[in-house]
Amino acid sequence: MNKKKERCSWCVGDELYEKYHDEEWAVPERDDQKLFEMLLLEGAQAGLSWITVLRKREHYRKVFDGFDPAKIAEYDNRKRADLMNDPGIIRNKLKVNAFIVNAQKYLAMQAKAENGKGPTFSEYLWSFVGGETIVNQPSSWQDIPTKTSESDAMAKALSKKGFKFVGGTICYAFMQAAGMINDHTIDCAYYSGPAKK
Repeated sequence: MNKKKERCSWCVGDELYEKYHDEEWAVPERDDQKLFEMLLLEGAQAGLSWITVLRKREHYRKVFDGFDPAKIAEYDNRKRADLMNDPGIIRNKLKVNAFIVNAQKYLAMQAKAENGKGPTFSEYLWSFVGGETIVNQPSSWQDIPTKTSESDAMAKALSKKGFKFVGGTICYAFMQAAGMINDHTIDCAYYSGPAKK
């Protein structure tokens, strides 16, 4: 008998959402630029649902130069105007500006890392969970918090560095997406069990 695969309830019923849940969500990501993209897109989500951003993600990648921070950091007023006229993204001036500011801050962090004066972007972000995935054991989606002390600490630290749209709730969603926190519910086929001691 072919048993239907159980998934976290939040993604069920939408093919794109289910694919994201199965292949990306809570999978540990340590690539600097991929984490940069993920953080920006979580910021774009603020006040909206993730599926809204997910459906626009490929277009975001196209118009934001594959999330190349060096290119985004140099966007001028004309490029900003073009973005604000693009119906394929969330046309919020503060969010678009945050992408540019965050690219500049990311590059500053990476420059320090290359000079041996600080951690890489990935090392820095993973430090808020001690470098290892926190595996929670939620019974249902309702048991999962919107933020934690770890995400609040990340938010505070990133804000201090000048990053925008990095509040505690955004950072928690980012940590879940990047696999820093595993919040698959215990009845989900992708739940990996309690954290190893």
